[in-house]
Amino acid sequence: MSANAPNPTDRPPYSALVSSPPGSPGGGGGSGLGNGSPPGTDDAIAVTPANIVLVVDDNSTNLEVLSGALTSAGLEVWVAIDGESAIEQIHYAPPDLVLLDVMMPGIDGYETCRRLKEDPATRELPILFMTARTDPADRLRGLRAGAVDYITKPFNQDELIARVGVHLQLRTLSRQLVAKNEELRHLNQTLEERVAQRTAQLQKTMEELRESQGLIAAQEKMSTLGEMMAGIAHEINNPVSFLTGNLKHAQSYAEDLIRLLDLYTKTYPDPPPELAKLAQEIELDFVRKDLPALLLSMDEGTTRIMQISRSMRTFARADTAQKVEFSLEEGLDSTLLILQHRLKGKQARPPVVIDRHYGSLPSVMCYPGPINQVFMNLLANAIDAFEERDRPYEELVEDPDRLILTTELIEAANPEDDRVRVIIADNALGMPAEVQARIFDKSFTTKAVGKGTGLGLAIAHQIVVERHGGTLTCESVLGQGTRFIVELPME
Repeated sequence: MSANAPNPTDRPPYSALVSSPPGSPGGGGGSGLGNGSPPGTDDAIAVTPANIVLVVDDNSTNLEVLSGALTSAGLEVWVAIDGESAIEQIHYAPPDLVLLDVMMPGIDGYETCRRLKEDPATRELPILFMTARTDPADRLRGLRAGAVDYITKPFNQDELIARVGVHLQLRTLSRQLVAKNEELRHLNQTLEERVAQRTAQLQKTMEELRESQGLIAAQEKMSTLGEMMAGIAHEINNPVSFLTGNLKHAQSYAEDLIRLLDLYTKTYPDPPPELAKLAQEIELDFVRKDLPALLLSMDEGTTRIMQISRSMRTFARADTAQKVEFSLEEGLDSTLLILQHRLKGKQARPPVVIDRHYGSLPSVMCYPGPINQVFMNLLANAIDAFEERDRPYEELVEDPDRLILTTELIEAANPEDDRVRVIIADNALGMPAEVQARIFDKSFTTKAVGKGTGLGLAIAHQIVVERHGGTLTCESVLGQGTRFIVELPME
């Protein structure tokens, strides 16, 4: 027998290594069952030529016979003469199967098998016992120790090769099963991760869809409100125009009648009793003085109505497919006029002071309706902050609620990059940093239930940033107030 084993410098020493008969490449040879069966083994089970069998026996004759039989079947054979050297070799370079003698010097086969089965690294290694003992109790002891089979000496070569082949195939199938199970586990883990990712993505998409639906509903509501305001302004405008036009004539007629009455009184200082009585009944002197004032008051009222109507039309300008020139300062004033009912003084609260610092901005290319909606949301938010702060009337008189509106032109080196800035500031309570960080989040609100949806500032941010390519930022100091800064490109 010729030795065929790893380099002696790389492996621990053991008794001997046996390979296939000389003459084949690498010292191996013989016809394996996968490449043609050796004489007398036509019915043997095929084995893989790469399989390694470790034969552990202290009898050199047995080693020679077993090695020859296994080598002729195309197997690579390693040998060891005792249990301890076998365990050492298995830990260094594990074989595919072990043929283990029961009776050996030192530790016997049962103890060798027990130690191998206790070690997780060698637990799955198939072990076949070889012994001359035929007592069923010995077989049972070997199987309980962890052996997969029990071969009785003297053994039949065909039976030996068949049993070894079966257990090598089982070993291969077991490894494949472990690999497939690992692959399946990995696939399951990957699938679970993908499902979790898709679920999270779906939840995020659903949340975004709900938020988008809320934004769309709010925008449609504002659009409907704008259309209604535009219709109301149109309906108001016609009769008010009629009143305004006729009031001028009424004032002229009243002045003519008063001049005639004065001349008549001067010409006829002593009117007949009936005229004197009627003049007293209608309080002619009072009517003469009050009529011009009454007509002037009516003229101021109609002018006020015209201003409100004009503001409603400006605020409710229909959105167009393209941007149009628009005065942001006019949009601010129109929005303030519409909010006048919330800004004017009440019994327990003086009026909100409006400080305007307009920089005479040029017209800006924008969508007027949505921009007015931004101003409405920001101004209404500031008024809400005033109303949430409970202060005594005397303190409000001394330090009133105040809105500071500032507009300015930001000139760049390239005129095409010029921007306009609108600052809406208040002297309310301000907000903490954690609220500022979420102020433009959809559905985020600090107001009580029923007081707000949390969509106003989110819509404003979307209009400024997404539709106009501008910026909307918030600066706030707790206890001092808040500033919303809108910047829009000129073009």
